[in-house]
Order: sequence, then C-alpha cells, then structure tokens
Amino acid sequence: MTDTSSYLDTTADAYDAIADVYAELVRDAYDALPLDRALLAAFAELASAHDAGPVAELGCGPGQTTALLRDLGLDVFGIDLSPVMIDLARESYPDLRFEVGSMDALDLPDGKLSGILSWYSVIHTPPQELPPYFAEFRRVIATGGHLLLGFFESEGLPVTPFDHKVTTAYRWPIEGLAELAREAGFVEVGRMLREPIEGERFRRGHLLMRADS
Repeated sequence: MTDTSSYLDTTADAYDAIADVYAELVRDAYDALPLDRALLAAFAELASAHDAGPVAELGCGPGQTTALLRDLGLDVFGIDLSPVMIDLARESYPDLRFEVGSMDALDLPDGKLSGILSWYSVIHTPPQELPPYFAEFRRVIATGGHLLLGFFESEGLPVTPFDHKVTTAYRWPIEGLAELAREAGFVEVGRMLREPIEGERFRRGHLLMRADS
C-alpha cells in the first residue's frame, strides 16, 4: 500500500519549490490551445445550466484556469495541495477564493457542487490510490452535476509512470479513467483526445462525466 501522506507531501513540496516558474509558464498557455478552451467552455455551460452550487477547480495551481472559468460565468473557487501555489493564486486573482486542501478529503458537504474541474491534477496520484478520489468527487457533486478531467493519455499503453518535470506522474488509457469514474457513480458525456502540440510530449486526454443518481 502506498504511503498516502508521503506522495502528497512530495507533490506539495515539489510544486512549492517551482511555483513562481510554473505560474509564469502557464500564464498565457490557453492562447495556443483552442480545443482546450472549447472544452472548458462546454463544461462551464453545463455547470451553469445545472446551478446546484459553485464549481471547484481541484489542483488549481496559480489560478489561471479558475479565473478562466470565472470569465465564462461560473461561481468558482480553487483548491490546491501547494500552499505556495495558493498564495500566488490569491495574489493574482484577489476576487476569487482559493484554499489549501487535498482532493481525497474535501472539506465540503455532500452534493455541494455543480461541478468539478480536475485539470491535470490527478496525474501524480499512484494508480492504486485513485479510486477514493473519484468517490470523493462523486460525494461532493450534486446529482446531475459534471466532472471534467484533463490528463496525459497513454496512447495504447497501460498506466505508465513518466518523468514529469515537477514530480513523478502517470499516463492513463482514457478508457481506464472512464471506468474508474463509472465505478464511482458517473456516466460519460463525452471524451476528447488531442495530439501534442509543439513543446508537448504526450497525447492529452479529456473526459466529461455526469454524476448519476
């Protein structure tokens, strides 16, 4: 069994150490990602229509995607494991709410959210530890609310660790993550695979899921 506190501490410390550099790298990243922007816009439209509560971005980093969702009309807040990232997010977007927290133990009531965005934020979780994350997502999303996942896709391989620039991460087959979400009580709405653009190494996977009754 993986020591949960160990990999969480390792991930938080790794992102704390590179937070300033990371924030600068991702600040304008969506300018070159029209497909990603379109998918986030679709998620925002669905979450707005459901209107059962706010939306949470889990693993929000320095807050640029949380701010994008705000600009798309959502009542949104961000949670991240890294205290330094949260400090940067609060400094950059003082009108938004950001909190330090872990995705596997959210300080939220059952059914509180209209949606969750997990945008490349489960990638550092060891595969055997991931099912409880999906169970926690389902607990806090209202029935009919939506979950959008972004991740590195394995391109026909099984779950594969790789040398992410921050700390060890995992590439997942899209069907593998879809099955974990289904087991937790989600139904699939749609999926998108995007080939890497210049400067990216791997195919990107995206899953849009709805919390089932």
